[in-house]
Amino acid sequence: MLPIVHNPHYDADFPPGHRFPMAKFRRIAEILVEDGLAAAGAFHVPAEAPAGWIGLAHDPAYVDQVFGAAVPDRIAREIGFAMTPRVARRARTASAGTVMTGRLALEHGLACNTAGGSHHARREQGSGFCVFNDVAVAIRVLQADGLIGRALVVDLDVHQGDGTAAIFAGDDAVFTLSMHAERNFPARKVPSDLDIALADDTSDEAYLAALAAILPDAIDRHRPDIVFYNAGVDPHVEDRLGRLALSDAGLAERDRRVIGTVRERGLPLA
Repeated sequence: MLPIVHNPHYDADFPPGHRFPMAKFRRIAEILVEDGLAAAGAFHVPAEAPAGWIGLAHDPAYVDQVFGAAVPDRIAREIGFAMTPRVARRARTASAGTVMTGRLALEHGLACNTAGGSHHARREQGSGFCVFNDVAVAIRVLQADGLIGRALVVDLDVHQGDGTAAIFAGDDAVFTLSMHAERNFPARKVPSDLDIALADDTSDEAYLAALAAILPDAIDRHRPDIVFYNAGVDPHVEDRLGRLALSDAGLAERDRRVIGTVRERGLPLA
């Protein structure tokens, strides 16, 4: 079966009505089992990432603040929630999960994490409901272990991947691609290696055409050893804050095209 990474600690148990729907991570795992895409008890379960891993992508002082649940109020406000021990554990576990997903992708060709994609976290701090940038951590760990040299980040969340772009700015070994709603958060974008900013209400046909125009060339020109895909579903037409207008079918086709384009080239995809 497809290797799927999940840990119950991905859900930091926020109260009902919180702006960030934390329970979605638990529900995703339940749906995967209900739909027969995963067997109960068959998930790959990551432990908490050590400080040494996180420090490869983040400032050690900030890492210490998160691990000690002592993030300054100013930064906590930018993240969007207080830093409790449970939230810190969730951030560490999700980061370790993306490391595990990368390793499984290298072994099996394709692997998925039920959490991750925290692309607003910058080297010096978190932001926008993102504590640690798990994809950046995973790339740095795999590089440090000698498992990869070059990586491509394909970020199709509705928001621009500013934190990922900032962490890898000037690093020729990592190519960052972000296709997002132009007028959505963050207000100040950090340039990726390739940014595609879409107009409000962009729907399936125009979205998929834009993706087809950039993805194959980005892969072929950068020649990565692995691709990390942030498969955000917030471009959906019913997302209250998304600003784009993809349908269920459009999102499914988007994912088929990304997976197909990467795997047809024999590249591992996380």
